[in-house]
Amino acid sequence: MATEKDQAFLEFVVKELVDNPKDVKVVRAVDEMGVLLTLDISAEDMGKIIGRQGNTAKAIRTLLRVVGMKNNARVNLKINEPEGGKGPASRSVDEAMEDLKV
Repeated sequence: MATEKDQAFLEFVVKELVDNPKDVKVVRAVDEMGVLLTLDISAEDMGKIIGRQGNTAKAIRTLLRVVGMKNNARVNLKINEPEGGKGPASRSVDEAMEDLKV
């Protein structure tokens, strides 16, 4: 099956934003809820795609909804945490407070 318009659009936008476009992978899945695009990128590019306070990711999701509406589909985006990514903080509050003591 040929690449769908929503998947091609996402790949184009993300590859233009990141430093490692060869690491961009988009998987498209369709179910009764609509279209789910799953994005995998390198750990170094994660901040560029998320943006400050998630604004870049929100903008990409909004644009994908517009592309979906033009094609009569509901499109959602899932951004996978890359291997070696920061992930959630694993330190306790006490450990963080110890670092602040002079």
